[in-house]
Amino acid sequence: MVTAVLFISFVVLLLISVPIGIALGLASLATILLLDPISMETFSQSMVQGLNSFPLIAVPLFAFAGDIMGKGGLSKRLLDLIGIVFGRFTGGLGIVSIVTCLFFAAISGTGSATVAAVGCIMLPSMFEKKYDKVFSSSLIATAGTTGVIIPPSICMVVYAVAAGVSVTGLFTAGILPGIVIGVALIIYTIFRSKKEKYVGEKRTYTGKEIVRIIIEAIPALLVPVIILGGIYGGIFTPTEAAAVASIYGVIVSVFIYKEVKIKDLPHIMFNSVYMCATVLIIIGISAGFGRILTITQAPIAIANAILSFTSSKVLILILINVLLLIVGTFMETNSAIIILTPILLPIVTQIGVNPIHFGVIMVLNLAIGFITPPLGANLFMASQVGNVKFDNICRGIIPWILVMIVVLMIITFVPEITLALPQMMNIPIK
Repeated sequence: MVTAVLFISFVVLLLISVPIGIALGLASLATILLLDPISMETFSQSMVQGLNSFPLIAVPLFAFAGDIMGKGGLSKRLLDLIGIVFGRFTGGLGIVSIVTCLFFAAISGTGSATVAAVGCIMLPSMFEKKYDKVFSSSLIATAGTTGVIIPPSICMVVYAVAAGVSVTGLFTAGILPGIVIGVALIIYTIFRSKKEKYVGEKRTYTGKEIVRIIIEAIPALLVPVIILGGIYGGIFTPTEAAAVASIYGVIVSVFIYKEVKIKDLPHIMFNSVYMCATVLIIIGISAGFGRILTITQAPIAIANAILSFTSSKVLILILINVLLLIVGTFMETNSAIIILTPILLPIVTQIGVNPIHFGVIMVLNLAIGFITPPLGANLFMASQVGNVKFDNICRGIIPWILVMIVVLMIITFVPEITLALPQMMNIPIK
């Protein structure tokens, strides 16, 4: 009865367009007032405890670091460097865009920021070289999904807090899946480019130009080295890495590349705080929501219901993937992680799926939601940056979604791709 009231009221509130954080709170309050599963005092304490987490400090810090580096010219330097290596190949501009998104993902930690930073520079160049507008915009939107897979990832920090697993383990586990995604996108780009006859750039670089581009790109290339090297080397925690990234971002953007003024910093800080405030409110309220679920043993009941339906590990994982793909089309990613993790994690652990591996599966599923209407945050961003009608990009994104689903199935059923690197580096994955 408690579970029914909780979920029905939550769904009804979402259907009438109540913001998800408020919907979670009102559904919880309605359940407490009608059925009294826990006291208001316990609910309030759960909300405070949900936010009293050291790893959560990384969320606004990584958001700030990604924002300032995106505005500070790092993406342009990366593009110039990668263009030297890949620009001459068939579909070269597309390949350069994908590889740059992979690198910038290790800087920004978000999907939309990656699309905006890379798209603003690459899309005009691709259009100039007669690349189809829909194809180009769809490519950038899809490549931007790597922002939440390749570390540092804000979504993975949120999952780590919700699931009680190692942030470092998740970050490490996301590297190889991110590379697999990049390779798959490059293969499809080459295939389409050969079909559409998108030839590579014939520009030749002098030795002096190559040296200049490499030197200018070094500060940008050092970002993932500093962040990830520091984490894996045991120099600092992921949260401390976020603080280091923020300071380094200010130094590079303001004093080295000089594309951000000191007077711009308060505005960038405000944007980062504003973006993260919603997420943190949802996390706090969801902790109280989760406490009600725990007391009523709803996750266990749902897990038993699914497991009674079928004992097949393959079928259960397919059903969960379908659920997450659907949820990702209409629910904000961090909200979905916070709500669904306590429900789905007991199910997958019972069938022998590692929590770290499931975290990557969940984030990848929801990342596909970035390019799937009606939410499609990356689609909206690419549509605006590329000045392409949203309806057109929705049609053009279909083959890219199919590529991503193929990669999702590979990562789901080949856990070694996710777990090999953490195991190799002796990082705890339990």
